Amino acid sequence: MVLRQIQRRGIFTPRVLEAFCRIPRHRFVPREDWAYAYDDCPLPIGLGQTISQPYIVALMTDLLRLRGDETVLEVGTGSGYQAAILALLTRQVHTIERHPALADRARKVLEALGLDNVSVHVGDGSLGWPEAAPYQGILVTAAPPDVPQPLLDQLVDGGRLVLPVGSPGFQVLQVWQRSGETWQEETVLSVAFVLLRGKYGWKEEDTN
Repeated sequence: MVLRQIQRRGIFTPRVLEAFCRIPRHRFVPREDWAYAYDDCPLPIGLGQTISQPYIVALMTDLLRLRGDETVLEVGTGSGYQAAILALLTRQVHTIERHPALADRARKVLEALGLDNVSVHVGDGSLGWPEAAPYQGILVTAAPPDVPQPLLDQLVDGGRLVLPVGSPGFQVLQVWQRSGETWQEETVLSVAFVLLRGKYGWKEEDTN
């Protein structure tokens, strides 16, 4: 998986590749899907959510440009796989999930793997997690229609926000970097993610 799906697509950061070698991806998917855990595709994890394609997880991680001493926020815990990768690359990870059942399952897997620098919270991810802000990096694994302002506000100066933005039919992966009270934005590539629900995300009535 690391060689064929990640490194051959242009991700060469040694710490990132090592993290993907160390985290057992199959532990984060339902047992009946273990045979497909390392395939080049997303997989369902229940409640309409997915674990992202390995390359996309690696790309978003690499775009944060982590050094190892950061406190980061993940919006959309899902299976917990992205949080596990971040745990090996940062000092502290806060991750927030709106589905209590998914949050509980992810928490148990992370604890079983001994990743004690991850705090799993239940709540509206579009609001971020101001209790632990500011963050050197924020990574969002579901797509809002526009960039939530609370997430931009919770970045430190120089901090980076990586997220998909767009409609149910078309999204782009973006990187926002804070510089004082302004933010520089870069569009990376087209992607397909589940929708981010919440105050600054999609409402149920918007997509029915």
